[in-house]
Amino acid sequence: MTTTRNPVLQLQGVHKSYGNLVALSDAGLTVTAPGEVHALGGENGSGKSTLLGVLSGQTRPDKGEILLDGRRVSFRNPADAIAHGICMVSQETSIAPDLTAGENVLLGRLERRWWGVDRSSSVDTARGYLGRLGSRLDPRTPARELRADQLQIVEIARALSMNARILILDEPTSSLAADEADALLEAIDELRRDDVVVLFVSHRMPEVFAIADRITVLRDGSVAYTGPAETQSAETLVTAMLGEAKAAHDRELSDTRTTRLGDVALEVSDLTAPGAFEDIGLSVRHGEIVGLAGLEGAGRSELLESLFGVRPVTGGRISVDGRAFTPRNPRAAIDAGVAYLPPDRKERGLVLSMSTLGNAGMVGTLGRKRWRRPAVRHEQGLIGDLVRRTRLRVKAPHEPVGTLSGGNQQKVSLGKWLVAGQHILLLDEPTRGVDVGAKMEIHALLRAAADDGAAVLVSSSENEELLAVCDRILVMARRRVVAEVSAAGATLGEVTRLSREGVHEPVD
Repeated sequence: MTTTRNPVLQLQGVHKSYGNLVALSDAGLTVTAPGEVHALGGENGSGKSTLLGVLSGQTRPDKGEILLDGRRVSFRNPADAIAHGICMVSQETSIAPDLTAGENVLLGRLERRWWGVDRSSSVDTARGYLGRLGSRLDPRTPARELRADQLQIVEIARALSMNARILILDEPTSSLAADEADALLEAIDELRRDDVVVLFVSHRMPEVFAIADRITVLRDGSVAYTGPAETQSAETLVTAMLGEAKAAHDRELSDTRTTRLGDVALEVSDLTAPGAFEDIGLSVRHGEIVGLAGLEGAGRSELLESLFGVRPVTGGRISVDGRAFTPRNPRAAIDAGVAYLPPDRKERGLVLSMSTLGNAGMVGTLGRKRWRRPAVRHEQGLIGDLVRRTRLRVKAPHEPVGTLSGGNQQKVSLGKWLVAGQHILLLDEPTRGVDVGAKMEIHALLRAAADDGAAVLVSSSENEELLAVCDRILVMARRRVVAEVSAAGATLGEVTRLSREGVHEPVD
């Protein structure tokens, strides 16, 4: 007699509203078997976070049910979910920097004997949990010395130490370089072999197709697709996330590309900052988008910081529109028409407690004395310009910008420079942590800026992004520019290989 096995996990008919805002409407997902990696996709605001909050005990649904192995369960709080083997690891790591890696793995649960904490046994236990992820990290390593991917591994190992059988990973690779993300995906593969279910949220399509067995897509709080990953493509998933009309419109915007190049806007020669980069030479013309590729530590971010006056240089020359330029500080760079988008919008790109309007006007009003609040007409014009340029979705411009979705926050972080009229854009990871729809809109925004005559220098750990948006790509390795390729003629494999090997091969 054959026994039908219940799915490991089912969320069915989940509804959640916040006043008049419907976050989830008849939403759900099904994990069919142990060891399944199930990707959850959708635009920011589609309901992903709310659904994961329901599953992790952080959010009480208005209606719906959760079944584990066919048995209905309910969670009053995250502790209830953990007791049922469901743990969540967010993209914002919660590591205690003054403890060791092992102490963070066993946080509050170190091995004890009658005399007190057994340090040696605790180290061995933590090493065992790290080993389940294929990691050779020494548990005695201070947490403050760990790379971003190692911090994520420690967080996941902590979840395993709490007997997690269903692990929620919310954007675990959003702040990781390509090689670090690869290491984390290998760790997820180890979990699969250990029969741990992984619910995986990522805006990076290649990662989803590399690791996921099944995919569920939410749109406007409801399920737009659920099924095997192998039957889908990046294009069909984008359509499921955005809807046919919006996907077609965004593809049309994304395909727009300018070939009208003006004079050289930014030129750099022999630029050096010890320990960061050496003998950098490059140029960017008005109307051109130039990419910087390379692994973490290649010097991409440090170069942009120096061009904006954040990091000092010890040699070399910089010119803006043919005139010598010395970026002594960010104010000098701003006065010269240079803009800088940092990779961490929440830390350096925005003031989250300030209104959307206040952030939008931050650059344009930098040199003005403020005796009173700006005129209403000026404020309306400013927010109107921002919405027009960036397709920003904002209902209340005077509300804190921190209440916006990640994609809309990024639009404000970039848009404040555009409405101020800056014509040289230095962008570091411009689409980090945003959904696929916002990513396409930001790409179109960069091309529109170039069409308007801006010179754009963009650094990204996603080589696919550089190939999609740039005219030329400079590859950095060993803190130098080692190759230049035309984005139109290059392949992903070529850019990746040059980044890893640092070997210059001239392009025809």
